[in-house]
Amino acid sequence: MSIQRDKLQFHSSTFKSPNPGPALIVSGAVHGNETCGTKAIHRVLAAFEDGSLSLTRGQVTFVPVANPLAYLLEQRSGDRNLNRKLLPYRDPQDFEDHVANWLCPLLAQHDVLLDLHSFNGGGQAFVMVGPEDNTGIVEPFSHGQEELALAQILGVGRAVDGWLTTYARGVARRRAVPRADTEAAEPVRHDVNYGIGTTEYMRTQGGYCVTLECGQHADPHAPEVAYQAILNTLAHLKLVDLPAPVPARGMEGLRIYDVIDKEHADDTFCQHWSSFDRLTKGQLIGTRKSGEQVTAPDDGYLLFPDARAQAGEEWFYLAKFNDRFA
Repeated sequence: MSIQRDKLQFHSSTFKSPNPGPALIVSGAVHGNETCGTKAIHRVLAAFEDGSLSLTRGQVTFVPVANPLAYLLEQRSGDRNLNRKLLPYRDPQDFEDHVANWLCPLLAQHDVLLDLHSFNGGGQAFVMVGPEDNTGIVEPFSHGQEELALAQILGVGRAVDGWLTTYARGVARRRAVPRADTEAAEPVRHDVNYGIGTTEYMRTQGGYCVTLECGQHADPHAPEVAYQAILNTLAHLKLVDLPAPVPARGMEGLRIYDVIDKEHADDTFCQHWSSFDRLTKGQLIGTRKSGEQVTAPDDGYLLFPDARAQAGEEWFYLAKFNDRFA
């Protein structure tokens, strides 16, 4: 598909009330083949435009398509994954660098982000949240309770945290044992900033946020999950005159604690894995080209398996039960 990149545009729609209140931003299609958020945002925009929905305070900005190149290509990325190393660039090279130079300042102007995504495999919708309050080096944060409260009103029953801390652990491992022989030797994967996406960047700017994984890419129900989540968020923040959503109790909580890289393109899984498949300690997960068996170090769950990963890329993540959301 031939696309004139210089004709592409970045677009957002903002509604602002004369009454003071928080500023919310809702984004879709950070990955171009994840369109449930785009569909839901267009539906909510129509409600604002016809007057059936209006702000009572604060501000809301909608970004239906964060990455127009990937969206037009109907694939995850244009030149690269927008949701990795999302930072402003002085000398933008890839198309996603230009997106970042537009999107990052826009995120920084808001207090709360709802980022709408979908996933490749099967399974139920879930929400990814940031860390608990801390003053650490990797991801210092002071809005843990606000973020937890937001996660609980989105209409899903499963929550996952631990992303950036785990990613930093993977970076440290790669730096400690460099592999010049890997087939995908990308220096960026040795940079902890590579783990920064929309929500991680938002937190560096003093805001709080969640990533809502609304379902499988082609699931016809995923746009409805996204739509209800937007309405619930608007009501939760008291930006519109809708009943306050009831927080979920007893959500299933998982914490990602480790990432395992593919060392060679011929490393293989022993079976077809899906996110949130349960693991028992010692269970076989896959086999390295060398013949080494990769097994579960403990009881838990397998997340984000990528059989198509190249050597040096993330192969899968490991997670454990987390009672933070109970």
